[in-house]
Amino acid sequence: MSGPADDTAHSVLLDEELGAAVRRTGASGGAVYLLTRQEPVLALATLCGPLLEFALPWRRLPLDTPAPITDAVRENHLVWIGHQEALARRYPRLAAAFPHQLSVAAVPLSGGRRRWGALLLIWLDEHPPELTPRERTTIGASARRLTRALDDAAQLPVIPEQPRIASLDRPQAAQPSLAAIDFAERLPGALALDLEGHITFVTTRAADLLGRSPDQLLGTLPWQSLPWLDDPIYEDHYRTAVATREPVSYSVLRPPDQWLAVQLHPDASGISALITPAHAGQTPPAAPSRSVPASGIAGVGRLYQLIHLAAALTETVGVQDVVDLITDQVLPAFGAQGMVLNTLDAGRLKIIGYRDYDPRRIELLDGLHLETDLTPVGHVLASGTPAFFSAPEEMARDYPQAPAISGKQAWAFLPLITSGQPVGCCVLSYRHPHTFTADERATLTSLAALIAQALDRARLYDAKHSLAHSLQQALLPHIMPVIPGLTAAARYLPASHGMDVGGDFYDLIRLDDSTAVAVIGDVEGHSVTAAALMGQVRTAVHSHATTGAPPEEVLARTSRVLADFESDLFVSCLYAHLDLAGGRARLASAGHLPPVLRHACGRTEVPGIPAGLLMGIDPTTTYESTEISMPPGTLLALFTDGLVEKPGTDITDNINDLATLLVHAPNPDVDALADILVRDATQAVSRDDDIALLLIATDPSGDDADASSGRNTAR
Repeated sequence: MSGPADDTAHSVLLDEELGAAVRRTGASGGAVYLLTRQEPVLALATLCGPLLEFALPWRRLPLDTPAPITDAVRENHLVWIGHQEALARRYPRLAAAFPHQLSVAAVPLSGGRRRWGALLLIWLDEHPPELTPRERTTIGASARRLTRALDDAAQLPVIPEQPRIASLDRPQAAQPSLAAIDFAERLPGALALDLEGHITFVTTRAADLLGRSPDQLLGTLPWQSLPWLDDPIYEDHYRTAVATREPVSYSVLRPPDQWLAVQLHPDASGISALITPAHAGQTPPAAPSRSVPASGIAGVGRLYQLIHLAAALTETVGVQDVVDLITDQVLPAFGAQGMVLNTLDAGRLKIIGYRDYDPRRIELLDGLHLETDLTPVGHVLASGTPAFFSAPEEMARDYPQAPAISGKQAWAFLPLITSGQPVGCCVLSYRHPHTFTADERATLTSLAALIAQALDRARLYDAKHSLAHSLQQALLPHIMPVIPGLTAAARYLPASHGMDVGGDFYDLIRLDDSTAVAVIGDVEGHSVTAAALMGQVRTAVHSHATTGAPPEEVLARTSRVLADFESDLFVSCLYAHLDLAGGRARLASAGHLPPVLRHACGRTEVPGIPAGLLMGIDPTTTYESTEISMPPGTLLALFTDGLVEKPGTDITDNINDLATLLVHAPNPDVDALADILVRDATQAVSRDDDIALLLIATDPSGDDADASSGRNTAR
């Protein structure tokens, strides 16, 4: 069994291989992400190069997060982003947090033992928009070396709480001559920084201007060794110079009254800084000074982090999306383990999401009155002021029962207030005592306002969506009629995202013991209006069908009714009149997709049906019908475009693919077949349209008694 020494040796090897990969590819920096053991999350294990704080907000990335590194792991291939415009187009959340020119390569680390994670490489110089074949080969070879190092490890690697910083160990230039040093000393004030921000050279004059001795400055980060530089704006000046390779100038106040002018001159190896006393008129308003956080992400890294989380919150739709984002991204960003999200419901605290809590504890806390003294949540909401408790003793002074009920050791209670009204309270908790720095408190307070807006918007969406969905479900048939000689199955699935439901509908109407009508249609748009209009159209079709009118006449009459509604929405519809005794069907279409017909022998075809005008456009339009044969054992599949539409593909090809799927699918009952078709269509990450599917099968034996068993279903 391996021990700590083995883990250390493995970590060193991983760091060395990362540094070698960055040097071989000519990248500015890189990182290794590893998949965690318990959940589908990529965790940052080690990184090197400039802009370290930029990477820290992305220490943990759920695999469904849109990012080059997650896409590389999910799709198991190299992801290349050649310029900032491509980043903004494909990953706007990342581009918002880092508005500098860069190129990114992400490549999966998949070995013989398992899928480990991915290698991330970043170029901050003017890299061409495309990788050369040699660069692709080098990146692939670097990924294979890292994968072998992981495969050869004695045990699964331990991912550290804080990522390790690997050294690049680039070849060093020759030591400057005495003449060069003398030259630098004659300048008003000069110092040099490496790409990670550390001071590597400082003249006596520069040290005097900064108020420190050279020994106190060498090897330090300026914003840490000089408290008056501890503001994100000054650190961001340095980050901008590194990222853009362009000179940056600014002024800064050295307390109490000495203004300094700073000029940063970057290149691929580091930054040269020239410091001079500022003249009158150069001095901007003083920026507030802040204390250095004891741990965690500091300075501009927090700024990047807040921008990233704000962008992520704008993408949430429903309440569950907000809960998932807090648990997957906010908790790891602040080192917390637990979370409870409360909302106000008739004067009581309703828990709508939690993480890392025993459900029995949640039962005790759910439904408490707002004025409870069991936890600080009610007081926090009443006052609108966040509360931070670094240890159980602090909590127990005012809420003696809370530590035992919670089972945690530190807490941040964040009131969620929008437009002056309380929405709820977000509680972050820690398994161990945790000191909340001023930086953390300020960031969490700002983040609470963003969470409040996202939660308020999500609750409105959920209420609106629930209303529209209930309306649509009420308008669709709940029970399919039992028709001798016929089995049927129907499925309806709303779009995977979007504010409203659509107007897809289907129906199976029994006319008598040997005739029936199958209908499927789609009202244009996604809204409550579309769902309501769908109900009216379905009723009109049903009414005209039961009069015995032929298919083309039913569509024409319904189109005239729709025109009378003076709606600006149009409707497609496919109508099939089934003659079970004669083994045939007559079909008419109002601009709808054609059905797929599977014969008893297994052969499939797409019948040629004249596609008439959408209903509701012209009340005088007429339609044509086509007759097809439907002997025993025939299957007719009617569907809306959500089942077959895929971005970047031709819908005719997709309908043919559906026909092929019906050929090769097993021959179960229509219920199982409907599930197979829907499962195949919903494998996409997201769908922009609803799916309606209606399968009609004539009894293969031709024995009506067996077909009247009531197996027709709608879901």
